[in-house]
Amino acid sequence: MTDLDLHRRIGEQEIASVLILAKTIERSDGHKALEDHTWVDLVQGGRKGVTGLIAYRSNPRVAVGYVQISKGPQSWGIELLIHPMERRSESEVGKYLLKGAIEEIKANGGGHVHMWLPKPSPYLDDLAKEAGFTRGRDLYQMRCKLPLPLPLPKLPGTIRHFQVGVDEDRWLSVNNRAFAWHPEQGGWTRETLLSREQEPWFDPKGFFLLELEGDLAAFVWTKVHLDEEAPIGEIYVVATNPDYAHRGIGKEICKYGLSYLSSLGITTGMLYVDSTNEPALCLYRSLGFSVDHIDRAYTIDL
Repeated sequence: MTDLDLHRRIGEQEIASVLILAKTIERSDGHKALEDHTWVDLVQGGRKGVTGLIAYRSNPRVAVGYVQISKGPQSWGIELLIHPMERRSESEVGKYLLKGAIEEIKANGGGHVHMWLPKPSPYLDDLAKEAGFTRGRDLYQMRCKLPLPLPLPKLPGTIRHFQVGVDEDRWLSVNNRAFAWHPEQGGWTRETLLSREQEPWFDPKGFFLLELEGDLAAFVWTKVHLDEEAPIGEIYVVATNPDYAHRGIGKEICKYGLSYLSSLGITTGMLYVDSTNEPALCLYRSLGFSVDHIDRAYTIDL
């Protein structure tokens, strides 16, 4: 029998159950089960508008599924974890979780909803379709070997480390302008940025700002994944101030971030990019990146 428990503020016992589930999924899939914002909302108690649903199996009582629902400024987000043993059409776990998430969103006014699922499979496609979702964007995780077999980056201006407590507002302004079109990265708030600064992986030594003509012209923010069998270095966010676009700065500052990761002894670089972002795909392929796997979005309007 499956019990579906709804927690508006998940306690320590529930968090522990979800983390065990996430680790089980990561071992099976070879993929991170909880994205950064999901992890922060889960462990730090969550922002206003964040709800978690956990599916348990009895005898013994163990978490076999988790869905996290978050309300953004323009849409709802759903992230879904399903135990590898429950990813079959006969299992009701995924169906129960999505049904509960849809009911929760409807009860709170409804709206546009997007759900990201890593490494989509026919089972996940069918599960989403049965719940009324339609297939949306695909996100590529791309990887490359380090060090790059390319010349060292050539950057104009001055490059320096991000200063906590000093650069937040300036960085947010450039980030939100550069990603005004992006449903996740655009529209970051100071709260969003400060929550990242509290994460154990955050290191301002790997967060670089390029200043040119008195402006913040570009930035590259790196992240080191130490929980992998061999550490992986991620280009977490990279962007050029729209006022300085089309000068080749984006490629050079991306190379700068990858060179920094290589200097730490890391031999694999990684980043995420929308499958339809042809300019970015062309840039990353020119740096030696290739697609490792796909994450897929599914959408519904309630």
